[in-house]
Amino acid sequence: MEKLEKDILGILNEDCRYPAKKIAVMLGETEETIEKAIRAMEARGIIVKYTAIVNLETEDDEMVEALIEVKVTPQKGFGFDRVAEEIAGYPEVKNLYLMSGAYDLAVIIEGKSLKSISRFVSERISTFDCVLSTATHFILKKYKIEGAATKNSDEVRRLSVQP
Repeated sequence: MEKLEKDILGILNEDCRYPAKKIAVMLGETEETIEKAIRAMEARGIIVKYTAIVNLETEDDEMVEALIEVKVTPQKGFGFDRVAEEIAGYPEVKNLYLMSGAYDLAVIIEGKSLKSISRFVSERISTFDCVLSTATHFILKKYKIEGAATKNSDEVRRLSVQP
């Protein structure tokens, strides 16, 4: 990846709403050069999606998120890819990663309740023959999302007890 592409990605990671014209000014390039580089990165799969980072904790949203660790027996000729593709196909799955450590896959899902997430684990993930075990961790509070700190103005500030 060339420097221009890295610079463009840095700017888009900061705020994907920047138009090509503004990025061009920031980088001292032409708008056409920036548009061409962005289209090329989209075509190569470097830029996968443009999205907003949303802090749902500021709303009365009752959605629940969980991190599910999954231990898997790799499949001959496919490794972890086949089961990962199948798990990724479920609409509840927001993120899916191959990890090092005690578990092989980290699955982040969203559901309407603790019970719906529990059902997802027991009725979908645990039913794969290659799944050896799972560990489910419910996300209670988000302090930082995709590099952006969440700020809740309604939080009670703790007083310092230091003299």
